[in-house]
Amino acid sequence: MHLPPTFSYAGYRFPPDVIGYAVWLYYRFPLSLRVVEELLAARGIDLTYETVRRWSVRFGLGIARRIRSTALARGDKWHLDEVVVTLNRKKHWLWRAVDQHGTVLDVLVQSRRDRCAAKRLMRKLPKKHGRAPRVLITDKLKSYAAANSDLGLNVEHRQHKGLNNRADNSHQPTRVHEKVMRRFKSVRHLQRFTPVHDQVGNLFMHCRYHTNAQQKREVRTQAFEAWERVTCVSMLGRLAA
Repeated sequence: MHLPPTFSYAGYRFPPDVIGYAVWLYYRFPLSLRVVEELLAARGIDLTYETVRRWSVRFGLGIARRIRSTALARGDKWHLDEVVVTLNRKKHWLWRAVDQHGTVLDVLVQSRRDRCAAKRLMRKLPKKHGRAPRVLITDKLKSYAAANSDLGLNVEHRQHKGLNNRADNSHQPTRVHEKVMRRFKSVRHLQRFTPVHDQVGNLFMHCRYHTNAQQKREVRTQAFEAWERVTCVSMLGRLAA
């Protein structure tokens, strides 16, 4: 599959492997910018948390696009769910779609939880993935059924709270990061952070689900190699090893 155009690390004081490692730490683990700064300082890399923030903004979305473009075909059973997020003392809704394997397909921040909001997400998903799902699973929010009817999607739609645990659980990593950040600052901040966070999570999600140590190492090595391909740099820790 053809990769999107790569990005240039030219003009930065630090080498590309340091930049890639800092961005990986920030999006892969529930760490604040200041904690990432301290972890890098422990390796003898002296920079400020503001530098890490700028790197995450500059390279994050590009990395997410490259991860998405090289990923295998997603599942045909899509789970949709929404969760409330408070931004500047106002309620917003983080809409999320995942497949039956737990892979996040897309996220969308909206101010409403109605028919139009559900339609916007359900219209966006088939365009991005090039096809409609075989089965659509949601909770009992009536907006999903109304949006499905408006769009005329010829898919099986199952509405049941218990069937949608896959989507419910996919919100947890974002919630953990939200606490570390002491809440997201704005809609723009949330919409910029979650697509990158979820795509990096997709890349490494299978590293923890293998009880066999050898199998876990193999899967983790594959994830690191994929990360190096999309960022065009070697992992800092792997170089040291």
